[in-house]
Amino acid sequence: MTVNRAVSIFAGFMIMASLAAAHFTGQINLSQMSWLWLTAFVGANLFQMGFTGFCPAASVMRMLGLKDKNGAACCS
Repeated sequence: MTVNRAVSIFAGFMIMASLAAAHFTGQINLSQMSWLWLTAFVGANLFQMGFTGFCPAASVMRMLGLKDKNGAACCS
């Protein structure tokens, strides 16, 4: 496991944990559709990218013509 993947796993976990903590303490209501679901989606994608190496955002950016720095991708 690389440092990039470990950081992605940690960041994704912390995003989802903070949303869950806020929900279960009554500060936010995730049972209703809101922009917080976008935050949950980003956290889940970071978390899975750390394990699988697949990053949907990087794939879309490559399709749009952006290049990886020095030819080395941070994720596959």
